[in-house]
Amino acid sequence: MHSTTPEAVRSNTPSHSTAFDRYKWRALIGVTFCYLFYYTGRQTLGFAVAGIEHDYGLSKYQIGWISATMLWCYAGGQFINGNLGDKIGGKTMMIAGAILSLAANWVFSFGHSFLFFLVVWGVNGYFQSMGFAPGSRLLSNWWDHKHRGFVYGVYIGFSGFSSVLAYIFPVLILGALHLDWMWIFRLAPLSMLLGALVLLLMVSERPEDRKLHDEVPDNDAAAPSEQSDFTSAQRYAVVLKNWKLYVTGLAIGLQNAARYALVVWVPVHFLGMDWKNSSALIDPKWITVALPVGMALGSLSNSWISDILFQGRRYLAIILYMTLASATAIIMMFVPHGSMLAIGLLFLCGFFVFGPASSFWALCPDIFGRHVAGTATGVLNTMSYLFAGIGEPVIGHMIDATGNTSIIFPIVAGLCAASAVMSMLIRR
Repeated sequence: MHSTTPEAVRSNTPSHSTAFDRYKWRALIGVTFCYLFYYTGRQTLGFAVAGIEHDYGLSKYQIGWISATMLWCYAGGQFINGNLGDKIGGKTMMIAGAILSLAANWVFSFGHSFLFFLVVWGVNGYFQSMGFAPGSRLLSNWWDHKHRGFVYGVYIGFSGFSSVLAYIFPVLILGALHLDWMWIFRLAPLSMLLGALVLLLMVSERPEDRKLHDEVPDNDAAAPSEQSDFTSAQRYAVVLKNWKLYVTGLAIGLQNAARYALVVWVPVHFLGMDWKNSSALIDPKWITVALPVGMALGSLSNSWISDILFQGRRYLAIILYMTLASATAIIMMFVPHGSMLAIGLLFLCGFFVFGPASSFWALCPDIFGRHVAGTATGVLNTMSYLFAGIGEPVIGHMIDATGNTSIIFPIVAGLCAASAVMSMLIRR
């Protein structure tokens, strides 16, 4: 007579499946909520540019190097911390990153020289890199390929809303509270503690921790289950020997350079030194908020489109948005600052530029499998932010040289067009 073990019986009961569903949703909600506040620790520099220039005489070229150093340290940290997320767990890494980044922001607020700002903002970039790739690994522990377009759409979408908070908090601190620029780095990042607390209390690292072994999503063709025993060196080898990493890295690097060109320099373009005395019909500080709102909604939509409209062919969704982003950025060159048209086009620019990020990151577990998802995400993000960092001092120098902040838009258009071309080579 056929018999079953108690463990097998329990794994097939409705309550067992219900428990897994509950924990996987808690993972998605907890990770995305934690990352919702991460950008308040690294995307606020644009609002402090005028104050730092005024107080310490720094040029936009120098501030571009400060921003670039953060991005490059973030890139290097991604290479390390993605693998650590695979090794010691995404939950621990994300919580530690939030706390350490908060401390770095506070130190930065007491800065007084170019070298001080450069070093501290670079250190902050490394701490910030402890969030995204480990969080991606945690999500891949609970969600399979079939649902990844949705899951990464939500995850990247919340990172887009994190950009919204990273814009709104400085606007309130400078405008409503009438505080100086240094308070941006003291008050806004406090929100990261809330996200870390929710992650700590709400999320389990993996199904195995809850004795849900039979529910583990191991349906990735690229990664058989035995890969979970890989060493760090073996995980890097699996990722680095795959040629698709380099094509995808170049494509997302160009996209991310366009994104940070907007994130850092749009506040400078629309606000300038005398934004509080602007006579524009619409307050420029609220015009700038249209950018991260568009970014958030764009990332929510792109991976969904890649699943539904293009049946998982994510590169087609990426090409579509990058092409539209290039066209929108060109039009932005000729739009008056204080118009409703500026709000609409800036929203669309953010929507199309950042939208493909969710499809790009869903490619990591798609191509490499969940057991090296953290390492793959980290390596790809390293490439992504190397490109973003190169652009910052170049753009800052061009603005200093020409006195024309609208030069950011043809740069963004060119980067997006190049990303679209490279994305044609991506296949799963």
